[in-house]
Amino acid sequence: MLAGFKKFLLRGNVVDLAVAVVIGAAFKEIVDTMVKGLITPLIGVFGGLPDFSALSFTINRSIFQVGMFVNAIVSFVILAAVIYFLIVVPMNRLMERLQAKEPEPQTTRECPECLSKIPVKASRCAFCTASVGTLADTGLPAAVTAP
Repeated sequence: MLAGFKKFLLRGNVVDLAVAVVIGAAFKEIVDTMVKGLITPLIGVFGGLPDFSALSFTINRSIFQVGMFVNAIVSFVILAAVIYFLIVVPMNRLMERLQAKEPEPQTTRECPECLSKIPVKASRCAFCTASVGTLADTGLPAAVTAP
């Protein structure tokens, strides 16, 4: 029973998940500091610092602090926007640049007689009228000259 538990704990995805949680917690501090120290004051320059924590209402001596919930929603939206525009978008662009690009499919080939560019599916050259055959299984043109 303990051997199975040890095998479960040492599986790659469990260890990867643990590392991701620890790095995510550290990264959260960086993002929180950036939002509280840079983004929120920047927003405050244009529209004042929004603080809804004083908003509340009372029903039968029960206080509902709606303002704290609104503050949490505003903070979440700001945090999500910062993460998206400053981290996700640049990372996506970087990944697009680093990915290997697939070669575009070949649309033309050379006529073996006159070396003109002809469509891949052509069986006769439009320039010298030589019979060029069709593409073989290897993708190379099969040249057949006219008699």
